[in-house]
Amino acid sequence: MRYVRVVNATSGFETAPETETDPGRVVLLTTSHRVAPGLLSWPAWQTLHAADRVLCADGTHPQLPYLRDADIAVEETSPTAEDLIHACAGARTVVVVTTGEGDPALTDGLARLAGSGRVRMPDLELLPASYDLPGARLLDLVQVMDRIRLECPWSSRQTHKGLAKYGIEEAYELVEAIEEGDRDELREELGDVLLQVVFHARIAEEDTDTPFSIDDVAAGIVTKLIHRHPHVFGDATASTPEDVKEHWLRTKAIEKRRTSVTEGVPLGQPALALTAKLASRVHSAGLDVPLPRGEGIGYELLELAVRAEAEGVDPEAALRAAARAYRDAVRVREGVEGVKGVVDEG
Repeated sequence: MRYVRVVNATSGFETAPETETDPGRVVLLTTSHRVAPGLLSWPAWQTLHAADRVLCADGTHPQLPYLRDADIAVEETSPTAEDLIHACAGARTVVVVTTGEGDPALTDGLARLAGSGRVRMPDLELLPASYDLPGARLLDLVQVMDRIRLECPWSSRQTHKGLAKYGIEEAYELVEAIEEGDRDELREELGDVLLQVVFHARIAEEDTDTPFSIDDVAAGIVTKLIHRHPHVFGDATASTPEDVKEHWLRTKAIEKRRTSVTEGVPLGQPALALTAKLASRVHSAGLDVPLPRGEGIGYELLELAVRAEAEGVDPEAALRAAARAYRDAVRVREGVEGVKGVVDEG
C-alpha cells in the first residue's frame, strides 16, 4: 500500500493510516557534553543521514550547528511518545537527539505505551553517539570548582595557606580509610584529597605573578612519570621492583641536583615517618651513618624507627596499628567497667 501523508492538526506531526503494517524505528541519540561537539561515532553519522526525520527539543543543543553543517535537517520540537509512534509509522526512522540529561518524560512515555500492550510499538534503539573517556568526570570537577570559586562566599576567600590544614586532615583520613579497609570510605576520601588538588590549582590561576592551572599540574606530573619510568616509556629495562626504584632514584637525583640525601625530606611530617624517610635515604645512598647517642626516649624511638625501616617495616603504620589495638582494648575495658567519667578538655 502506498503511504498517504496525514497531518495531525494538534501536534503538526505526520501520521500514517491505521492500515500501515511496519511501525518503524525510533532512535534515541545520546551524546556526552564532555566530548567536543561534532565528534560523533560513525554509526551515529550513518543513522542521522539515513533518518527520515531528526528531532531535538533543545534549540541550543551544542550538536545542532555541526549536524546542520553536515546537511542534516534538524527539527526543533519536543514530541510526545504518541507523536513519535505516529511519526515513524510506515517503516520510517525518527532520530531524537537527546539533551545531556536525557529526555526522561519521553522515555517514560514510551515505556508506558509499550507496557500497556495496546499499542504496536516501533523498534526502539538507544544509540550513544559519543562516549566519555576515562577521567572525563574530572572535567565536571574542574567546572564545579570554577563556579564555587566565583560564587561561594567562603570558597572565594580561601588561600593556599588557609587550606593547608585541610590537606593534612584529608590525607590522614585517607590513610585511616585504607587501614580500615572500607571501600566506600576510601572512594570518598580519595575524592576529598582530589578536591584539595583542584582547589589549590584553581586558586593558583589567580596569582598575578606566576599563575598556573590544573592542566599545568597534570602536565607536570605526566612529564615526571614518563621521565622516571624509562623502562615503560623508553629503552631501559627493569624486571624487579628494585630495578624500578633504582631508575626512579637515579633520574630524581639528576632532576633535583641535590647536594645532600636529606634535601627534600619535609621536617613537618610525623616523627616516625620522618625518621624512616631519612633512614631510607641513607640506606639507598649506601652511606654508613652511626646513630647519634643520647639520653631519653627520643633516641630509643629513633633507634627503633631506623631498625624498622631496615627490616622493611613502616614504623608509622606499625605504631598506628598498635594504637588501634590499644583503642580497641580501651573500648573493651569501658564496656566491662563502664565509663567512669568524662574528661573535660575544653
